[in-house]
Amino acid sequence: MTITRRTMLHRIGAVGGLTAVAGAMQSMGWFGVARAASLEEMPGDLGQGRSVVVLGAGIAGLVAAFELEQRGFDVTVIEARGRVGGKAWTVRDGDRIAMQGEQDQIAHFSEGLYFNAGPARLPSFHQGILGYAKRFGVPLEVEVNSSRSAYLVAKNGNKLRMRTAINDMRGHVSELLAKAVNQGALDSALSMDEKAKLLPFLKAYGDLQGDYAFKGTTRSGFRTGPGAGVSSFETANAPVPLADLLANEQLAMMGFEDNLYMQATMFQPVGGMDQISLGIERHLKKRAVLDAEVLRIRQLESGVEIAWIDKSSGAARIMRADYCVCTIPFPVLAGIEANFAAPVASAIASVVYEDSNKVAFEAPRFWERDQIYGGLTFVGGETSLIWYPSWGLHEDRGMIVGCYSSGEPGKAFARRPMAEQIAMARAAIDSVHPGHGADCSAPLVVNWRKIPYSLGPWPNWIPGVRNRGEHPMTDTPAFRLLNQPDGRIFFASAALSQTPGWQEGALQSAHATVAALVDQMRARALAEPRVRAAAA
Repeated sequence: MTITRRTMLHRIGAVGGLTAVAGAMQSMGWFGVARAASLEEMPGDLGQGRSVVVLGAGIAGLVAAFELEQRGFDVTVIEARGRVGGKAWTVRDGDRIAMQGEQDQIAHFSEGLYFNAGPARLPSFHQGILGYAKRFGVPLEVEVNSSRSAYLVAKNGNKLRMRTAINDMRGHVSELLAKAVNQGALDSALSMDEKAKLLPFLKAYGDLQGDYAFKGTTRSGFRTGPGAGVSSFETANAPVPLADLLANEQLAMMGFEDNLYMQATMFQPVGGMDQISLGIERHLKKRAVLDAEVLRIRQLESGVEIAWIDKSSGAARIMRADYCVCTIPFPVLAGIEANFAAPVASAIASVVYEDSNKVAFEAPRFWERDQIYGGLTFVGGETSLIWYPSWGLHEDRGMIVGCYSSGEPGKAFARRPMAEQIAMARAAIDSVHPGHGADCSAPLVVNWRKIPYSLGPWPNWIPGVRNRGEHPMTDTPAFRLLNQPDGRIFFASAALSQTPGWQEGALQSAHATVAALVDQMRARALAEPRVRAAAA
């Protein structure tokens, strides 16, 4: 009897579990190298005569479908939702928002307004997704990710302008360091030449006075602003005392934009984040089949079989293909009937997704009267932050996000009744912009753990362990296993990248999957003549 790779995985898994399977695959060279490399050029007729079904029309599914079509494969994309984009979801007036356990919401926005319920920004170093936007003619605009006019809000309600927190803290730290240098406290760490160069740097960096004292800076804002004539000079406010700065629980967020993923320049598609997904789908040779909910996934001896239901008509459908690229989120996939290898099924069932929430309102642009044009105010707690729109500046109305939370705060927030979530988000806005909470209308709540066909925003590959940092290195047995195909079924999604919360991760995973599928197809093509010859 021939022992196939699939049979061997079943047997190893039955004895030693998922970790044993991962170790065996690694020792036998079945685990590939890191999969962030660009997709290599391949002949346009490479996949001619072979078919692929792609499950899911998010970024990973659409990119995989497009690249496979470009290489000659016959590709069919099946999507359970009535739209493409997956978590790259832009809500517009009249759209229906369904969440498990909640009443449906209908968006009631003014003309031209929209809300990015999922991803809403694109880092400038994510050249993959930016390249697809350019390739498919999706216009981009700058997303203002940080505003020095926004606030850090302490638990006691005290507000600090971002510019004040950043520059006054810099001044205090520079003064302290200059004093330490002048008092000889760093003589063992600094040479005389280094001290001579460091002191003038600290003076400029912290805007210190001649005696290296920090007495305030106009970088933090004006006490009196410049005007006409010789009697209207700009002056600085007295510095916020160091103790008051340190007492603000949100002080660490003044470094938010230092994170490479948040650094200027950030981008957003004009008209909503879904424009990139729509741009890719428009260029597919076969448009995605929407409202098609997968009921069963079967791996056959020489292909795959997918059973699905047309939600619009209720008709049951079955399609077969040579290969399958599955981008269905793992919490959803775990509930679909499938004959995956036992270790693979176990790995899928083990993936736990995080919580993430957004609460958006339409409102007159009162924040612009406070000199805020885009960016974030950090309020902490279960609502976490306020996100201001950076498109439609100076128009009458805009969309303001009163909550964007994840992790433990997000989990607690999502457990609250929807009316309470709305009230908390409105109260957060009112605490920063007194009297304007009442101006916020047309509330809309998105709890991603309750969104059908998603059931979460991104995975936590180590269940029970939170706050591992924004992008902790992921290398668990389940992660390794699901980054490999199960026979003719390949998995792809941002969840299988090192940046699971970004569309770039979905694109990288799709590229790696296309390469892996082509490798397997070539290997099968070499083996099949030998098999046929032996059978003859």
